[in-house]
Amino acid sequence: MSLAKQALTAADIISGCRQNDRRSQQALYEQYCGALLAVCVAYTKDEAHAVEVLQDGFLKIFRQIHTFDSQKSGLYTWMRTIMVRTAIDALRREAKLPGEVELTEQHALPVTAEAVERMSTEDILSLLRQLPPVSRAVFQLFVQEGYSHGEIAALLNIREGTSKWHLSEARKLLARALKRKNKTNETAAKRRGPDGRKAE
Repeated sequence: MSLAKQALTAADIISGCRQNDRRSQQALYEQYCGALLAVCVAYTKDEAHAVEVLQDGFLKIFRQIHTFDSQKSGLYTWMRTIMVRTAIDALRREAKLPGEVELTEQHALPVTAEAVERMSTEDILSLLRQLPPVSRAVFQLFVQEGYSHGEIAALLNIREGTSKWHLSEARKLLARALKRKNKTNETAAKRRGPDGRKAE
């Protein structure tokens, strides 16, 4: 069975999926489920919810595979777009979108992108999970997926100013958390001697 799967090319898998071939669908799922689960995790409240979104997303992928055009995009890019849209659909069903909040001067606090970039993926994901769902989604869509605020506003049915506000709030939280982490690391370093041992 494994040899048969290895023999399938990308074109074979896509062709098979278009004919609802179970072996091809399984091959596509096994090849991309890990990477796409990571996408779902970033938008959802927990692992169980991420798996639900992943399964819904793959159902859409199998149903829409006939629309995939390799001349317009790569397979993974096409699948990732569907998975992101599925996660957003789940968010809109389960989370009540807040009232319209425009980005004003008091909200536009200086938050550097460098502060976020210095954080590890695990740190960012852990902190994003603490954000309100919409702020988390806006951050992911803008920073990770490259959507504009206009596109995000259309996806989430909010104003562009509201999207900017959520991005600012998310970055602010991440920057503050990084500052706290650095302070904790500095304190721990001071408690150790020059040789790395714990100070007496």
